[in-house]
Amino acid sequence: MQDLMEAVTGHANYVLVAVLMMIGLYTALASHNLVKKLVGLSLMQSAVFALYISIGKITGGTAPIISPQDLPYSNPLPHVLILTAIVVGISTVALGLALCVRIARTYGSVEEDDILKADAAQESAQ
Repeated sequence: MQDLMEAVTGHANYVLVAVLMMIGLYTALASHNLVKKLVGLSLMQSAVFALYISIGKITGGTAPIISPQDLPYSNPLPHVLILTAIVVGISTVALGLALCVRIARTYGSVEEDDILKADAAQESAQ
């Protein structure tokens, strides 16, 4: 039991990533509200960001600056890629929320069941 606790605390960042990913996946799949689905997808995206950032960090590493000493350094590439991914993620969530606003104005709801019922009623009326 002690070994399990040491393994969990030693890899807390991976446990956090797994928990965030599962919460986001459950929220995206189980919810019928479109805004809640966007929140779930955003949580999954944050889990991926945390994973990449934790992989790029080296304990005791320095900034990647040329020096006469041969010191280990943290790779800056994952951090730079995540900055780009954050911008793309914010844009995607903003577009999704804008679509949710349009759907709410058109159908009066962002619940999948209500939207499907309104579509079925409209098709049967034609």
